[in-house]
Amino acid sequence: MKNETLDSNPAGRPGGTVLIIDDEIQNRALLRDPLEARGFQVAEAVNGAEALEHIAHSPPDVILLDLMMPGMNGYEVCQRLKRDPATAPIPILMVTALSDRKERLLGIQAGANDFLNKPIDVQDLILRVTNAAYSKALFEELRSERAKSERLLLNVLPAAIAERMRSGEVNIADQIGESSIMVCDLVGFTTLASHVAAEQVVFLLNEIFSAFDSLSEKHGLEKIKTMGDAYLVAGGIPAARENQTEAMAQMAFDMLEEIRQFNRQYSTSILIRIGISTGPVVAGVIGRKKFTYDVWGDTVNVAFRLGTAAQPGQILVDDTTFARLEGRCRFDPWQNLDLKGRGEVTVHRLLERTLTGPAPTEFDGMRGRTSRTAQIMPSA
Repeated sequence: MKNETLDSNPAGRPGGTVLIIDDEIQNRALLRDPLEARGFQVAEAVNGAEALEHIAHSPPDVILLDLMMPGMNGYEVCQRLKRDPATAPIPILMVTALSDRKERLLGIQAGANDFLNKPIDVQDLILRVTNAAYSKALFEELRSERAKSERLLLNVLPAAIAERMRSGEVNIADQIGESSIMVCDLVGFTTLASHVAAEQVVFLLNEIFSAFDSLSEKHGLEKIKTMGDAYLVAGGIPAARENQTEAMAQMAFDMLEEIRQFNRQYSTSILIRIGISTGPVVAGVIGRKKFTYDVWGDTVNVAFRLGTAAQPGQILVDDTTFARLEGRCRFDPWQNLDLKGRGEVTVHRLLERTLTGPAPTEFDGMRGRTSRTAQIMPSA
């Protein structure tokens, strides 16, 4: 009487692809036929070299590997597959007539996951291959979920910060000596949002901020967060970089152009105002379940105040930012503004990028020039 438990597919587990590596045609047939009868897709290779070539192009879910073969034996094939990260997860079942303990230990040392004895017991073959294929499917599912988690983590944290968290660092807080902070505020979006459906509001805001995200990547800057219809980006964090202030100015001009294109495409009249401040900040990760990478300090506060003080379409920068860009950009004459919480502050309106002039080596502190013409160097 047939044993239904052993002859059926355990727990309804799916089949998969199996590669049989054996130099004897009759041995391959003895393995292939019962596997194909249970729904497995079976490929064959007559030696180690042919097997490795096949696996490179079409990795199977399970490998049945004969131990004694001419040329490259089963131990060597197994070792090569397990050394390669791309093929190491594939379960390898060594098929051997050898029952010597030493031979099996050598197989385990080579990386074999299981063994099948010759002569082959069909029920044993089906159960072991099914379990191996199921284990491989679970591994792929876990790897896929881990990849999703990695992508989600990188959506909220800079790559360098995410790596520090993966390595076990818990309290991440850095004192950054100099960072350029830019705050961009959308003008007119609140009015627009009150006249269109919620789906359109989210769609339009996503279009704008996604474009800004692409610009931050292009210029090597770090998008920190959005706050309603405001956008915060930083340069020089989490790692210092050359010409971060120039890159920030380049991005600011590109954002103005992006909004012009957006208005043409969607027949809107949204404008932006931008504030840029340069100086020390504190940067770190807060939260236990929902992580946020954020920045704090006077430099951030000034950038917000400048963004609020700017007129639609304007870019206002503080003294330190001006010092980094003087001789590389054109500015309006400086002026003093009374910024909320800061009192009177000297600010400069950034007018345009130009194509002449070397980068300055230091700020000379001079005031009141009617034109300052120079170059923003291409961002790294």
